[in-house]
Amino acid sequence: MEFASANPSVVRSIRQRDLLDTWLRARVTPRPLPVLADYRPNRVEDEMADMMGFDVEGVGDDARFLVTQAGDRLAAIYGNEHLDPAQRINRYLEDALGPQRYAHVVTLYRSCLAQQRPTYSISMVQDPDGKDVQYERLLLPFGSGDRVEQIIGSYKAISIEGGFKIRNLMGIRPRAEPAILVRAVIDQEIIRSARHTRASEDIIELE
Repeated sequence: MEFASANPSVVRSIRQRDLLDTWLRARVTPRPLPVLADYRPNRVEDEMADMMGFDVEGVGDDARFLVTQAGDRLAAIYGNEHLDPAQRINRYLEDALGPQRYAHVVTLYRSCLAQQRPTYSISMVQDPDGKDVQYERLLLPFGSGDRVEQIIGSYKAISIEGGFKIRNLMGIRPRAEPAILVRAVIDQEIIRSARHTRASEDIIELE
């Protein structure tokens, strides 16, 4: 499935949209990326259980993603709640997920690196009781230069069928293979902003 070019309205979760809007405000033209130290979303402490942080090592298809923060709810979703919190970090994403699950999601992370833009996806999975659950993933890139140095991820599981079981929802052997519904690079708002800036610079004031 190809990545679609999208604007921020593609993000369904209200909280993820707030995280994205904060990323857009932190980005200062002409810098391609916001600096992580400038990223200060409101009430971020309430979101940490659904977030992960990564340091990016390497570039392109050789890049690896070192986990620096892992939320407690995500540990349950991926079947890692038995691990001590200290064991959930300072390891690479492929080791945390296992090769099968990593192969399924790594394209999302590599696209975030290559495009230097937020990426967003929605996958449909099933909980142990067979309820359909939408798993929404928002990846936000950061860097002080011209390459992505860190990624912050927000992950939300939502079901229109009401309550569902999160334990091992996205584990190595889920009840059903995730079906991707949406895969997008959020770049349209940035393109419009750049055009507006150029137009403003072209205005000549006459006295």
